Amino acid sequence: MNAQKEMISDYLINLDIDIDILNYIDIENVTDFSTLYNEIQDNGGFDIDIIYYYKAMKYLMDLDSSLQLSIKLAGEMGYETEQLNSELLASLLASENIRNEFYNLKPEIDTFFNTLNL
Repeated sequence: MNAQKEMISDYLINLDIDIDILNYIDIENVTDFSTLYNEIQDNGGFDIDIIYYYKAMKYLMDLDSSLQLSIKLAGEMGYETEQLNSELLASLLASENIRNEFYNLKPEIDTFFNTLNL
């Protein structure tokens, strides 16, 4: 791995987010935030599965007790009411939350890639 790719790898490992980014990307393809985001998205890095009723209900109680956000997400993704359950709603919400959390790092990541002059 060349020095620049190693710098990118080291940077991504140390990002403050609960995704093991290097498992979802090909470091050779990453040159900016957009390619990084798309690689993670395309390889399922933002897909969070919350299993077990208790964990799902706790997650929903803590972050969406009215279920408005999670039901809206489910509707936008084409789910029918009879397909919904606490685990699905919690997983959809957790996935959306990690996506948003990562997107909030965009200015920091853009700055990093701009300093590399890729």
